[in-house]
Amino acid sequence: MLTRPTPIRIRPGDESAERQRVRPGTVRRILPYARPYRWQIALLLTVTVIDACIAVGSPLILKLIIDQGIIPKDFDRVVWLSIGLAGLALVNAGAVFVQTWCSSRVGEGVVFDLRTKVFAHVQQQPVAFFTRTQTGKLISRLNSDIAGARQAVTSILAQAVSTILTLILVLAAMLYLSWQITVAALVMIPVFLIPVRVLARRIQRLSRSMMEQDGEMSALMTERFNVSGAMLAKLYGRPQDEKELFASKAGKVRTLAIRLAVWGRLLPIIVTVLTTFTTALVYGLGGALTIDGAIQFGTLVAMVALLMRLYGPVNELSSMQATATVALVSFDRVFEILDLKPLITERPGAKALPPGAGSGNGSAPSAPDVEFEAVSFRYPSADEVSLLSLELHTSSKADRSGANAPDVLHELSFHAPAGKLTALVGPSGAGKTTITQLVPRMYDTTSGTVRIGGHDVRDLSLASLGESVGVVTQESHLFHDTLRVNLSYARPEAGEEELIEACKAALIWDTVSALPEGLDTVVGERGYRLSGGEKQRIALARLLIKAPPIVVLDEATAHLDSESEAAIQQALRTALAGRTSLVIAHRLSTIREADQILVVDSGRICESGTHEELLAAGGLYADLYHTQFSQQATDRSPEPSEPSAANTANAEASPAGA
Repeated sequence: MLTRPTPIRIRPGDESAERQRVRPGTVRRILPYARPYRWQIALLLTVTVIDACIAVGSPLILKLIIDQGIIPKDFDRVVWLSIGLAGLALVNAGAVFVQTWCSSRVGEGVVFDLRTKVFAHVQQQPVAFFTRTQTGKLISRLNSDIAGARQAVTSILAQAVSTILTLILVLAAMLYLSWQITVAALVMIPVFLIPVRVLARRIQRLSRSMMEQDGEMSALMTERFNVSGAMLAKLYGRPQDEKELFASKAGKVRTLAIRLAVWGRLLPIIVTVLTTFTTALVYGLGGALTIDGAIQFGTLVAMVALLMRLYGPVNELSSMQATATVALVSFDRVFEILDLKPLITERPGAKALPPGAGSGNGSAPSAPDVEFEAVSFRYPSADEVSLLSLELHTSSKADRSGANAPDVLHELSFHAPAGKLTALVGPSGAGKTTITQLVPRMYDTTSGTVRIGGHDVRDLSLASLGESVGVVTQESHLFHDTLRVNLSYARPEAGEEELIEACKAALIWDTVSALPEGLDTVVGERGYRLSGGEKQRIALARLLIKAPPIVVLDEATAHLDSESEAAIQQALRTALAGRTSLVIAHRLSTIREADQILVVDSGRICESGTHEELLAAGGLYADLYHTQFSQQATDRSPEPSEPSAANTANAEASPAGA
C-alpha cells in the first residue's frame, strides 16, 4: 500500500538566513576582481553597443521597406533595403559571438581568481576552524556560491549595458516616429516597478536560505560518502535512518526550490500580461492614427516592432534585478569567508629559521632546542576562528564568545635540549597534545613564549617553521592518490632513490615493492587500502623525506598490533636520530630511554627528570608507573643500544580535552 509522503516544512529557525541582508559595499568589492580584464570588458561593451544599435536599426529599415518600397512599388529599393537588413543580421550574429566570448572570458577569469583566493585563504585558517566547520558547507561556498557569482559577471554585465542602451535608443526612435504612441506605451512602464521591488526582495531571501540548505545537504553527503562515515553507517545498521535524514534535508531544498521557482516565474508572467495589454493599446491607437492619416502604415509596423524591443529590455531589467540579487547574495557569502581573518598570521619582517638549525633539505639537520617560557593557553572561541553559517546552528552565545573558557595550560615552562628526546607523560586531558601543537604554531600562546633555537616562533616565517617541524600523529592522513604523490608531498623535489631509501628506513619498502604498481599504487581515500601499520610506516617514510630538525610524535603507534608496532619502533630510531624530539609516551621503553621526562598534569609540569629520578621521588610519575607501566616492565625486552622512539599515547581526541 502506497502512503502519501509527509511534506517537509521549513521551521522558523531554518529561515534565519532569509532575514539576512546583503552587506553594504558588496558591489564595490566586486570591481577589483574585474579590473585585470578591463580590455575584454571594453571589447564586450563595444560589441554590446553595436548589438543595441542593430536592434533599433532593423525596425527602422522595415519601415522604409514598407513606406518607400512596397507601397510605392519601388522594387529596387525593396531589394537593397532587404539586403541591408540581412547584412545587419550577419553583423549582429558576429557581435553576439564576440559578446559571448568576452563575457565568458571575463566571467570565468573572475571566478578562477575568486575561487583560488578563497581556497588559499581557507588554508590559512587555524585547525580550530576545521574542527568546527562542516566540510560540505565550505565546499558549497566554493562551488555553488561562486557559480552564482559567475552568472553576475558573465551575463548581467553585458545584459545590463545592452538593455539600458537598447531602451534609450528604442525610446528615442519611438518618439521620433510617433510621440502619441510612445507616451501611451510609457504610461504602462511604472506598473512594472511595484512587482519588481517586491519580488526581488523575496527572491533574495529565498536564495540565501536555499544556499544555506544546499550547504547542509552537501555537508551530510560529504560526511556519509567518505570511507569512515559509510563504514559507521553499515556497522550500526542505520541505512533507513540515514535515508530519512537525507530525505529531510533534501526535502527542505526541494521546498525552497519550489518557492524560488514560483516567485521567480511570477515576474515574467506579470510582464507578459502587461506587454500584451500595451501591444493591444498600441495597435488600437496606432491603427486609428493610420486610418486618420496621421502616421504611415510602415510607421505603425515599425512602432509595433520597436515596442517589442522596448518591453523586452523592460522585462530583462525586471528579471535582471532578481538575477543580480541572487548573484550579490553569492558574492556576499564568498566575501564572508574572505573577511574571516586567520588566527595564525606571519608578522611583518618574519625571518626564516637560521640554516644552522636545519633546512629540511633531505640531509641530517643541525637540530635546535625548544623552549617554553611561562606559557599559558586557552583555545580560541568560535567567533574568533569560525562562522556560524558554516557550522551546525547549535552552539550557544557563551560557547561562541568563549566566555569563562578555562586555560588549558598554566604558566608552563621547560627546555627540550637540542638533539635529545623529551617524553611527555601524564593522564588523559592533561595538556600534552596542546603542548605539541604550539611548537609548529597550530595555535599561538595566550601568554608566554615558545622558542625554537632561541627564536620566538611568532617571529619566524610560517614556511621555515613548517620545514623545521615534522609531526606524526595516530591517524596519519594519506591523500586519495598514489604512494609516490603522498611521499613526495613532504618534499616535491625528492628523487626516486630518496623515496625508496625512506621507505626502506621506515621498513615499508618490501610491502611497496611487492605491489603491482609499486610507488604508483593508489592508496584510496585516507589510505584505507592500506593497513593501519602500513599507513603509519608510510607516514614515517614521509617524515624521513622531509628530514626536519624537530620531530613531534603524538600517538604515532597507538592502537596498532604488536608486529606493526615493533616495526614502527624500529623505523622511529632512524627518524629521531640526532633530532630534537617531543614524544607523547605511554610505553616504558620510550620513557626509560628519554633524555628527560616531563610529567604533565592539569596544564602544568609537575615533575621532570629521568625515569629513575622520578620513580625515586614517589610523585605522580611513580603512581602512573605503577598503574600503567609496571606490567610493561615485566614483559620488557632487552634495551636497544640507541634511543628508541616508541609510542605516543593518551588519546586527546578534541582540543577541549587536550
